Amino acid sequence: MGEESIDSGAMLQGQAEIWQYMFNFADSMALKAAVELRIADIIHSHGSPITLSKIASGIASSSPDTTCLARIMRLLVRKKIFTANSQSNGGEPLYGLTPSSKWLLHDTDLSLAPMLLIENHPWAVAPWHCLSSCVKEGGIAFKKANGHEVWEFAALNPEFNQMFNEGMACTSKIALRAIISGYEDGFGCVKSVVDVGGGTGAAMAEIVKAYPHIKGINFDLPHVVKTAPEYHGISHVGGDMFEVIPKADAVFMKKANGHEVWEFAALNPEFNQMFNEGMACTSKIALRAIISGYEDGFGCVKSVVDVGGGTGAAMAEIVKAYPHIKGINFDLPHVVKTAPEYHGISHVGGDMFEVIPKADAVFMKVRFESNNPRPPTTRKHATPSTSASFSCVWWEVPSHTYSSGTPPTDFVCPIINDN
Repeated sequence: MGEESIDSGAMLQGQAEIWQYMFNFADSMALKAAVELRIADIIHSHGSPITLSKIASGIASSSPDTTCLARIMRLLVRKKIFTANSQSNGGEPLYGLTPSSKWLLHDTDLSLAPMLLIENHPWAVAPWHCLSSCVKEGGIAFKKANGHEVWEFAALNPEFNQMFNEGMACTSKIALRAIISGYEDGFGCVKSVVDVGGGTGAAMAEIVKAYPHIKGINFDLPHVVKTAPEYHGISHVGGDMFEVIPKADAVFMKKANGHEVWEFAALNPEFNQMFNEGMACTSKIALRAIISGYEDGFGCVKSVVDVGGGTGAAMAEIVKAYPHIKGINFDLPHVVKTAPEYHGISHVGGDMFEVIPKADAVFMKVRFESNNPRPPTTRKHATPSTSASFSCVWWEVPSHTYSSGTPPTDFVCPIINDN
């Protein structure tokens, strides 16, 4: 009897959850309605919480349905998007803003309203109805729903193009301010920056606003930059990133056209060269600092493999300081293909997630994700695993190097930016 009761309770809970998932779209649609009706803006314009009737009077309509409005507000209050408080005199409840609804304001510097509108537009929602079709037949959901892939559709549909670009611009502002605040001196040494796939230039505008000495180049498809606003210190250039990228001291990239940065580098030799040269110059700086503070750390190893070593600049610094070391520079084939020759170093192309060349020590400059707080101090040669969560420069030494099976603590390079 008890078992049946437990099963019955679990099934009831499961049913409730399915009902909740079934109607989750209502939350998004209510938010969309609030943005379209400018409810947050109306409340904000009064400077304090206001009644439903005052909200209704601010809506651009001669006869708004206050009953429908009340139901929308009741849902959004329940979701903590707005507040609702009773008046001591028994009058209408007063509706106010929360930290969430402040992101729905239209005429503020930072807002998610444009992104919310495009993500909940029928053009963007329709592809979700094609998921099962994609499983059965393959293909791209957006193209199935709208007849074209997203970039082609934007080029053909000015309204979608504008909404899409405004959505991208609002999120770029938010992201760039966070990046700049945590990367204070990172842009000081460059005079020009090109933002590849920069949309209407919002991200580039944030960089130039913070660093006025920079000459900004916003690079995207012609139909995108055609509608881009003018920004001081920024030139808009239209073109195809897979043909040529405007020259600059630094290239700023976000995922675009379905390619991550590594895929794009494999497809675009010019970007690949610029990227590798940028990585090489920073590797030299970092390695000289590491070597100067880690004087005796390399003396007991005869071979080192640098995983993700780019064109070998880091490995070259190690071998130059410790000529007895046999250096192996390991990276993707398209990277090592253009690597210069260094004395004492062999370049090996491959995939680090398949196999790593054997050596006495493995040098890594990567980020792995998992729930474990630190990398293991010892591990025999093996394919890489996601056993660490960190962003650092570190050494991994095979356990057979030491009779005790554990290397001395001073052999492990200090963890940097440990998470």
